[in-house]
Amino acid sequence: MSKRINITLPDSVLDDLESWAEFQGRPTANLAAFLIEMSIKEAKDKGIFPDKTDSNDNVLKK
Repeated sequence: MSKRINITLPDSVLDDLESWAEFQGRPTANLAAFLIEMSIKEAKDKGIFPDKTDSNDNVLKK
């Protein structure tokens, strides 16, 4: 199931995101969702993402 969130970005980051999305011919929100998904996957692959069974889920492992 998909869920919707709201984020606030600095103007310069939003400008870059919009330019990148336009270059790829996709909606800005779609690119943002993809980038977040890929960042989480990368963090999991590197072992810097909290384990769901970790008792301290709010702290990322370093």
